[in-house]
Amino acid sequence: MSAVEARDLFRLYSSPEGTSVALQGLTLDVVDGELLVVFGPSGSGKSTLLRILAGLDRPSAGTVSVLGHDLRTLRGRALNEYRSRTLGYADQHYARALAPELNARQLVGLRLALLGVGRAECERVADRLLERVGLEGRRDALPGELSGGQQQRVAICAALAHRPRLFIADEPTGELDSVNAAQIYELIRALSHDLAATTVLVSHDPEAAAVADRVVQIRDGRVSGEGSDAVVNRGGWIRVPEELLRGASRARLEPAPEGVILHVRERAAEPDRLTEEQKPGRVVARTVSLGKSYDGEHVFRNLTIELAAGQLSAVTGPSGSGKSTLLHLLAGLDLPSAGEVLVLDTPVSALDATQRARLRRNHIGLVTQGTDLVPFLTAKESVELVLAMRGVSRPDASARAASTLAAVGLDELSEQRVARLSMGERQRVAVARALAARPQLLLADEPTARLDEANARAVGRLFAELAATTGTAIVCATHDPVLIEQARAEVPLATLAA
Repeated sequence: MSAVEARDLFRLYSSPEGTSVALQGLTLDVVDGELLVVFGPSGSGKSTLLRILAGLDRPSAGTVSVLGHDLRTLRGRALNEYRSRTLGYADQHYARALAPELNARQLVGLRLALLGVGRAECERVADRLLERVGLEGRRDALPGELSGGQQQRVAICAALAHRPRLFIADEPTGELDSVNAAQIYELIRALSHDLAATTVLVSHDPEAAAVADRVVQIRDGRVSGEGSDAVVNRGGWIRVPEELLRGASRARLEPAPEGVILHVRERAAEPDRLTEEQKPGRVVARTVSLGKSYDGEHVFRNLTIELAAGQLSAVTGPSGSGKSTLLHLLAGLDLPSAGEVLVLDTPVSALDATQRARLRRNHIGLVTQGTDLVPFLTAKESVELVLAMRGVSRPDASARAASTLAAVGLDELSEQRVARLSMGERQRVAVARALAARPQLLLADEPTARLDEANARAVGRLFAELAATTGTAIVCATHDPVLIEQARAEVPLATLAA
């Protein structure tokens, strides 16, 4: 029996720039109790599919039903009942699900409380889930006291606490290290099987396939493959799974008795632009015996590092080790509890708030986890705005915005409003915005967390090449091995800050 039935789904969005298509003829069945993992590049329509399944969006055409509910016609109280009892949804905008005044225990038990479950049972369920994701010691912490990865784990627990019949998760491990990501995958698998819940999990992480009952690929708003097989759509349309074509420059089809044989010609390897002879430049930023604590709890202590010009550095460590905190201290968005941060030989603690803001405007580029983009601006306008604030002339800002967006693979979407972009595409806009300003220090917090491997690798190469060619010190807080392998230096917080 199918729990989810989608037939010929289309989803079109209208905007002043024209009509964009997120889904174009997607057909998909999910068996009752199945754990389905959906892969696909940024902008392929994965998140749009989940929003339709969550009743947050409606298809422009086609049909979709979940456990007998026709989601095209569900309205009012029936829709609220579906979303509050049948559905568990872990959105990639996980911070939106976390009321800042509630602690982790209260957040996880909130849905149960709203359904009338007693306080003691709510707390018991919340404690059990928090323990399973390694947060039993943080149950009294507010969201603002948790790292991005810890917040994400709380949001997932909150979505599962009421034992939903359909659980959907959009990039549930995007900002988690590999150990915690594996823990989340196992938690989702165990709970979904224990509850006989149907689960649809969208991810860029290949490790998600390890817990899947079935894997499908989505590309250009359609199902393009299942497992390693291509899918033939209505009208004979076919797209070969991207991993089978990686590195290819040309392909040829040959009829055969058993079907069709695909011959792939590999692209010639590109020469590595970064040579071992290249040496890092002068120190742009450094910390001296740096320490940071919140309410007496140490994030790190006695951290002394140097970040050089012309070098991509990766700040690594498990979720909660202080990667984002370190970037905030380097940017002057927060001040240390002990020690000092020096940027361009200037002690950041000696500056007032206005002087720190001026330092960021003139010398520092920042890519945050939330991207903080203005939704009604286009991708190009988002980049141009930051350049205008730095005194760049309009013609130069336009040219730099166009070239930087092209460098991150968004030239065709430069005139699209941010609100119409996928989270992965927004993340690349944020990267382009920071790069276009040509800062001396660029700080990026999990810049590839929402990107597929191909785009993550492209961003990593771009960072490494720009650091080497422009002399910028680029520092990325990350757990993404694709990005770490491009770095010329690593700052392992769990080791250095012990």
